[in-house]
Amino acid sequence: MQDFAGRTGFITGGASGIGLALARAFASEGMNLVLADIEAPALDAAVASLSATNASVRGVHCDVADAASMQQAARIAFDSFGKVHVLCNNAGVSRAGPVETVAETDWDWVVGVNLRGTVHGIQAFLPHMKAHGEPAHIVNTASIAGLLGGALSGPYAATKFGIVGLSEVLAAELAGTPVGVSVLCPSWVQTRMLDNGRNRPERFGGAFDLASDTANAERNARYAAALRGAKDPAEVAQLVLNAIRAGRRYVFTHANMRDEVARRFAAILADFDALDGDAA
Repeated sequence: MQDFAGRTGFITGGASGIGLALARAFASEGMNLVLADIEAPALDAAVASLSATNASVRGVHCDVADAASMQQAARIAFDSFGKVHVLCNNAGVSRAGPVETVAETDWDWVVGVNLRGTVHGIQAFLPHMKAHGEPAHIVNTASIAGLLGGALSGPYAATKFGIVGLSEVLAAELAGTPVGVSVLCPSWVQTRMLDNGRNRPERFGGAFDLASDTANAERNARYAAALRGAKDPAEVAQLVLNAIRAGRRYVFTHANMRDEVARRFAAILADFDALDGDAA
């Protein structure tokens, strides 16, 4: 996909962080925008800030973990602008702790938003993209944690690995069509992800303050320190634009993660070598 002017982008988690940066980057290319977010005040502020730049933008309150909410948001997008050309399944949440102790409701929340939310977005928009037949693109936000699992990140890593796999499957299914697929795998970026508990719905246990997460206080302090020197979301948004134009499958944000990914794949290949030795 090369031409963005006059096209329409739909972004979940569009009220802040990477989602809002994507919206600003797309607006600078002359795109119409639909921002979907569960956090109503932030959504209103994001729409107002973009409207002040003369961008054509609509905000939609949406819970991506709810398929009906996503379908309704898609209908609003179609009614507002007709065709949608870029879908960014960007909304994401995280819950820390040892796998054995993370609450069932938190597993449901993270899986519901991150993985099922991505599926809900694809199912709401892909048939429409296929029907209009114009160049289109789907960007699924995973994480570098979708390639490198780390301690205390069980629900998050499980879903982000899932998004990477889902994106690879989707790309294979859409090969030869006008719909491209990219998966964004950012490392440290300046977002409010660490404080995402503010948006946990009641059915998953309700909102919670970061300070109340005393069991993960040391981990949260390390993450907060890393975020202070993290990459600006605007830089990430530009990398996504470049990837869409180039038709790249994977969008990475930090070159220094290459060696860690290489070590992981080297370990995988080493165990294939071990299998060869066992067979002999």
